[in-house]
Amino acid sequence: MSLLKFKDFYPDYKDMANDGGLDMDDLKKFDVYAQGDEKVGSVHDLLVDSRDGRFRYFVVDTGFWIFGKKVLVPVGMTRIDHDDRRIFVQGLTRDQVEHLPNFDDLEKVDLDYEERVRGTYRPAGTTGMAPNLASPAQPLVDQPIATPIGDAGTSAYDQGYAYDRDPDLYNLNDRDQQRLKLYQERLIASKQRQRAGEVTIGKHVETETSRVAVPVEREKIVIDRTPVTDQTPIAPDQAAFHDREVARVEVYEETPDIHKETVVREEVQVRKVAEQEVVQAEDQVRREELDVRTEGNSVIDKRI
Repeated sequence: MSLLKFKDFYPDYKDMANDGGLDMDDLKKFDVYAQGDEKVGSVHDLLVDSRDGRFRYFVVDTGFWIFGKKVLVPVGMTRIDHDDRRIFVQGLTRDQVEHLPNFDDLEKVDLDYEERVRGTYRPAGTTGMAPNLASPAQPLVDQPIATPIGDAGTSAYDQGYAYDRDPDLYNLNDRDQQRLKLYQERLIASKQRQRAGEVTIGKHVETETSRVAVPVEREKIVIDRTPVTDQTPIAPDQAAFHDREVARVEVYEETPDIHKETVVREEVQVRKVAEQEVVQAEDQVRREELDVRTEGNSVIDKRI
């Protein structure tokens, strides 16, 4: 067996992703589209050639789009759109996907299985197999193949096929174009609301001495005595001599009535207002620039 699942071939794939390598967990979020931009599934896994570490197949989970099976798509048939997180399979139709053999176990992938897969994608009348498979005198590949990982010798599987016989299926689109992403950093300004403090407003009682002035009246007796100059004699029977009181006058006075009462002195309304200010911040940001080096009479058409 020369094919391994990506995670088996690269057990430290998460560290590779952190170092800028392929992020398999992120690739599994890519959708797969056939001819006519018809969605046929999503990436489930990636199969790697254990002999040289090259990617050979995308394992596509068709889900509910096509009978819920998994199929193999040669990497050379694909165009990856990283921005839209899509993988387009060039020339693939939904009918072809329906006729692809189901992939459920890597152990069942042998030479015959792969030929069934390749036969679905190859143009009619072509084959990637070496001629005269039954003759042991003629080699089936042009160059010897390295021993698979974990095997003591070269298996019949490895002797029967060389992936470079089908460059249209397995060359990862380097025949068409290569995409290089230039990255840059940017400052992102955001706000978060946090508690800046607390204001407690309460009441307390203060005591002070208050003075008031109240005018009061007090009555008093004033005795006016007027001498009589014309002292005319009166009859003896008219004279009323006695020792008892002859006049009674009530005397009144005002006394101050001092007491306390409570009144509202002031009303206090507590509310909040928001004031805005602009906070300036700066930091160092990085960006990548393209370095172009040419050899010979290379012509570069720069399109921006």
